Amino acid sequence: MTLSHLIATFFGTGHLRPAPGTWGSLAAIPAGWAIHSLGGPWVLMLSTIVIFALGWRATHLETKGKKDHDPSEIVIDEVAGQWLAFWPVSIGAAHVGADLTALWPGWIAAFVLFRLFDIWKPGPVGWADRRGDALGVMLDDIIAGAMAAVGVMALAGLSHGVLMR
Repeated sequence: MTLSHLIATFFGTGHLRPAPGTWGSLAAIPAGWAIHSLGGPWVLMLSTIVIFALGWRATHLETKGKKDHDPSEIVIDEVAGQWLAFWPVSIGAAHVGADLTALWPGWIAAFVLFRLFDIWKPGPVGWADRRGDALGVMLDDIIAGAMAAVGVMALAGLSHGVLMR
């Protein structure tokens, strides 16, 4: 097993069935929590950028010369997108000095919204997915993660009454 395969499948998570993308997103949760716990939101953000770059390269290597530009076992894109969807939760926890586990509704919202946008592929998510290259594989999940992050912030605003004032 090559390093690019380990990265692209997020240490083999992409080989779980059914729904490897959902397994990849689920695997991103404890990894993201650990990163936040070690360094807070800035380290989670930096880790997202690093995993995007590593994932782009690994995806390129894993799909080079193959017809399928986005095989189901490649889930590093889900990890990057899921971590981006968690940014508002990580920032919010750090801002109020709360333990990350206390913001569990935000984690659930980030997961559900990310999976929704990743599967549905509305607008720019679908555009990125149709690129047919390694960058598109990574970008569609980054865009889905950004859309989920906006949704998490909107739901937090509703939950805390900010949008009702």
